[in-house]
Amino acid sequence: MELKYPLIALNFKTYLEAIGENSLKLARIAEEVSKEYDVGVMVAPPLLDLGRVVKEVEIPVFAQHVDPYKPGSHTGSIIAEDVKAVGAAGSIVNHSERRLRLADIGMILERLRENGLISLLCTDTVQTTRAGTALGPDALAIEPPELIGTGIPVSKAKPEVVVGAVEAVKRINPSVHILCGAGISAGDDVAKAIELGTEGVLLASAYVKAKDPKRVLSDMAEAALKAWERR
Repeated sequence: MELKYPLIALNFKTYLEAIGENSLKLARIAEEVSKEYDVGVMVAPPLLDLGRVVKEVEIPVFAQHVDPYKPGSHTGSIIAEDVKAVGAAGSIVNHSERRLRLADIGMILERLRENGLISLLCTDTVQTTRAGTALGPDALAIEPPELIGTGIPVSKAKPEVVVGAVEAVKRINPSVHILCGAGISAGDDVAKAIELGTEGVLLASAYVKAKDPKRVLSDMAEAALKAWERR
């Protein structure tokens, strides 16, 4: 399964609103919006809901994290083979809430490639974006951690960071797809992100904790498509 662009990547994290049946509900809504607007939508449910969500929807489903290990004596670890076995399409790597060493990032990306899984690498600055891009992830999302969950979108608060990341990716490895995240909460935020050169966004609470998730995601999908057409 491949990712479709423009892409709205939804990280459910471990919010109570995304546990168990709630995770299925959010994933189904995401699938409805993806089909209705013909826009890429990816979901990353909590780990224990991963396999169940994969069986219920046709859009890409990602793990929120993978460890840099091969199968073996690694109690409590998440390995790429297990993510593949449940049918997931890939994994988020190095989210700001699950930071990793550079050496581990390289190993995880290799483990995902070995298993035919897609990688979405998170970085926090233009400098780390340069280093991350050189490792060859399938996609990369620039997310200044100080803006995550604030409702202050990086695409408006720090456009220079987004532009710098886009330029770095294009210069180092143009095959890497570039997203941005942190504070993305409305259609205008998504449109601005695409106008700055990204291919989509990564977000969490604005969707997961919304009173009307479908309305929020529909607004984002519509804005993404309009901005994409203007590129």
